[in-house]
Amino acid sequence: MGIKKDKMSVTQLTIITAINMMGSGIIMLPTKLAEVGTMSILSWVVTVLGALALAYSFAQCGMFTRKNGGMGGYAEYSFGKAGSFMANYTYSVSLLIANAAIAISAVGYASVLMGMELSPLAVGLWTIFTLWLATVLNFGGARITGRLSSFTVWGVIIPVFIISIFGWFWFSGDLYIKSWNPHHLSFFSGISDSIAITLWAFLGLESAAANMDAVENPKKNVPIACLGGTIGVAIIYIVSTNVMAGIVPNLDLLHSNAPFGLAFALMFNPLAGKIVMGLMVISCFGSLLGWQFTIAQVFKGGAEEGYFPKVFEKLTGNGVPLLGMLIITIIQSLLSLMTISPTLAKQFYILVNLAVVTNVIPYLLSMASVKVMQKEEHVNEHKSKITNIIAMIASIYSLYALYTAGFEAMMYGSIVTFAGWTLYGIVSYKYNKDYEEVK
Repeated sequence: MGIKKDKMSVTQLTIITAINMMGSGIIMLPTKLAEVGTMSILSWVVTVLGALALAYSFAQCGMFTRKNGGMGGYAEYSFGKAGSFMANYTYSVSLLIANAAIAISAVGYASVLMGMELSPLAVGLWTIFTLWLATVLNFGGARITGRLSSFTVWGVIIPVFIISIFGWFWFSGDLYIKSWNPHHLSFFSGISDSIAITLWAFLGLESAAANMDAVENPKKNVPIACLGGTIGVAIIYIVSTNVMAGIVPNLDLLHSNAPFGLAFALMFNPLAGKIVMGLMVISCFGSLLGWQFTIAQVFKGGAEEGYFPKVFEKLTGNGVPLLGMLIITIIQSLLSLMTISPTLAKQFYILVNLAVVTNVIPYLLSMASVKVMQKEEHVNEHKSKITNIIAMIASIYSLYALYTAGFEAMMYGSIVTFAGWTLYGIVSYKYNKDYEEVK
């Protein structure tokens, strides 16, 4: 009985899964969706189906696999150590990019809160400052980071829930209809233009199976929590962004660096808008704090596998991968300078699209390994067929997401990926059997 009490219930795991996905992914969503109009709800439908297929497949992978290393372990079944390396490498790069985007979100909301007009260079410099501040605060160790992140996430959750439930009192059906397709896009373009940003909001669903050992009856409850968490987040995202589109004129959303603050200012008063902006800055920074530590741990794990330089393995007395954090933040700083754009929103979307492209690669490698994984682990044939079909749907959606990310993101994402093969070539001798025998 004592063991069971230490385990999470399916409800607790579902809530944790949902919170992990929400983070700060939503706070700039309305601005990007305004480029399409309210017909972006069609993109949500496509992405929700794709995200559910991915969530289900990852839940099954978590139960089938006997290999460690998350998506790298899954990819190893079909692609060996090379696939494992590429999954780990591209996932690490995507997190590194995504954190720069989170930092820009915080800068955007903070600039509106303070009433500051920032030049493109100033946006880049403030983003770098925010990244370094998060890194320095992580020097205290995982316990402090964990406490702060678990508290600050409510700065996003509370406003999103308020607008989802009470925003209907300010909702205008006429405004929503007028905003359906304000930029006169074709049906296919209208759906495609929002796919990358809606998938961005679900990034993190791949970690849903990570708590498998901590839940009661994992074979039954992990898939329920993965799908339940994804559905719950999808409802919150769709309702909150669409309610907002019926409160705030499309053109105002399109040019806002703090869309939720703008919505609350219109619903209540400017003070309420500023409070929400403040909450979201805190939440964004808390999310950044947690993810900066997580990235350092991901690189540390990769270094222990022999994929990354040994410098990422080195820890301080309180278990902080200090040198790894410093190197990661230097790279993020360069990335922030390289992607400086005419507007803050433009820079944010460049990073989001690049993060999506690099994150989808380990998704594809994992989905392509599902069939081999099931054969090696002797999974029931009937269940295998269902999972294989769903994994194929997830793969098709992932390929579509790559297409919609655009030429620029695909080009830079391809260069980053091809660079990974060069890096693997440098370390691949470690996984050669002849080398192991000589050693």
